[in-house]
Amino acid sequence: MSTLAWFALGSSVVWGWLLLGQGFFWRTDQRLPPAVRGPARGRAAAADSEGGWPRVVVVVPARDEAGVLPLSLPSLLTQDYPGVAEVILVDDGSTDGTGRLAVELAARCGGLPLTVASPGEPERGWTGKLWALRHGMALARARGPEFLLLTDADIAHEPDSLRLLVSAAVGNELDLVSQMARLRVVTLWERLVVPAFVYFFAQLYPFRWINRERPLATAAAGGCVLLRTKTAEAADVPEAIRQAVIDDVSLARAVRRAGGRIWLGLAERVDSVRPYPGLGELWRMVARSAYAQLRHNPLLLAGTVAGLVLVYLVPPVALVAGVLGGDPVAAWAGGAAWAVMAGTYVPMLRYYRQPLWLAPLLPFTAFLYLLMTVDSAVRHHRGGGAAWKGRTYARPEAAPDR
Repeated sequence: MSTLAWFALGSSVVWGWLLLGQGFFWRTDQRLPPAVRGPARGRAAAADSEGGWPRVVVVVPARDEAGVLPLSLPSLLTQDYPGVAEVILVDDGSTDGTGRLAVELAARCGGLPLTVASPGEPERGWTGKLWALRHGMALARARGPEFLLLTDADIAHEPDSLRLLVSAAVGNELDLVSQMARLRVVTLWERLVVPAFVYFFAQLYPFRWINRERPLATAAAGGCVLLRTKTAEAADVPEAIRQAVIDDVSLARAVRRAGGRIWLGLAERVDSVRPYPGLGELWRMVARSAYAQLRHNPLLLAGTVAGLVLVYLVPPVALVAGVLGGDPVAAWAGGAAWAVMAGTYVPMLRYYRQPLWLAPLLPFTAFLYLLMTVDSAVRHHRGGGAAWKGRTYARPEAAPDR
């Protein structure tokens, strides 16, 4: 057999494993779990009749978010939550009037009480978002909440979102409930890149593995995290993860180390309103943290590049080259791997309500992600590091494994 045929066979074997052995990562049915009723499962089952809903404080770190705040903040202020809740927006040094706009929106919308606070510039050793969360969580703890909802400024919640999150957490004895918000998909580049972003994340951190009684992986989605206050204190969050660029995965690992139970799934009632209309915006979104995910390790970078080539690029190349060059083994193996790849991508496209003709284009998107990852490493070694909202973290720490 030809060398290309061997590579194509290797790719098809990998795809067979990914299809069946990687936690069925490609399925999109991990949605917010309903409360489990029963006397041993807390008070969520009786919350409707007894009014025993726990106090919640929503913490929103925001830096230069005036463009999206009118679409997101009112959805938090108007939550249909039966218990006591309030919102703290931490204006992290915005220059576009984010804090002032938040106050105006609260006066216009009413609903939950809003506090706008400012933490000042981050101290040495802190990334900006976690510095803002530290300030907001400290203010929140003074209110004595049982839960904290940590949500980004670009996330819009349906009116029952908080109620369902709390019900799931209390009724299933969970310490952290996280939903991966449905990202905006409007432009051609968003259609090509965004569903694949979630697909790759689920492949790296299969939701079923995370949600097992005995978990095989640990992760969270930072845009929407309901966190039990006592667990946050036991995990020393956010101080324990203050340098993390990939703060959501770091948060989940800190909670797990403290003995907390975690759940992660796809959202139905939580959406990101942030636009990424062009390739440049999407490129920066991925490149700012891709190398941190690889722990800034050149060997892991090389392995990732080789893996992306074998798993995503070899199948279409083998199919085309095999057909044109008269290599039936390469053609059949490459075609089979490409078919499995596209088939596993279909559920994510359906979740994002996108046309299925995008499925065979996944190798092209994977090639873009390969380039973004290499670019992330180049920026790091040039001292550029992770840049976000006018701040650059030249050599931030990756999320710890423990």
